[in-house]
Amino acid sequence: MSSTDIAGEIRAYVAAEFLAGEDTADLTGDYDLIDSGVIDSLGLVRLLSHVTHVYQLPVDEIEFGPDNFRTVDAIVALVEDHRPAAV
Repeated sequence: MSSTDIAGEIRAYVAAEFLAGEDTADLTGDYDLIDSGVIDSLGLVRLLSHVTHVYQLPVDEIEFGPDNFRTVDAIVALVEDHRPAAV
């Protein structure tokens, strides 16, 4: 899965779970999801759960901090850094 595919999937998840019915035109790769209020602390937990499940990431190896989930680009980088190597 490419970076573009990961970004698209994450963007679709955020739009469906946190922006249902709202305009998602501003949801670019560098849009601040936390400062904008799109994702709060509970939302971070939900997003972490989604990312670890979908991309089969080891939860105990992820740096759980807001900066790693602040933007779609940051989430993509986190996934790419922790994704298991292809077999």
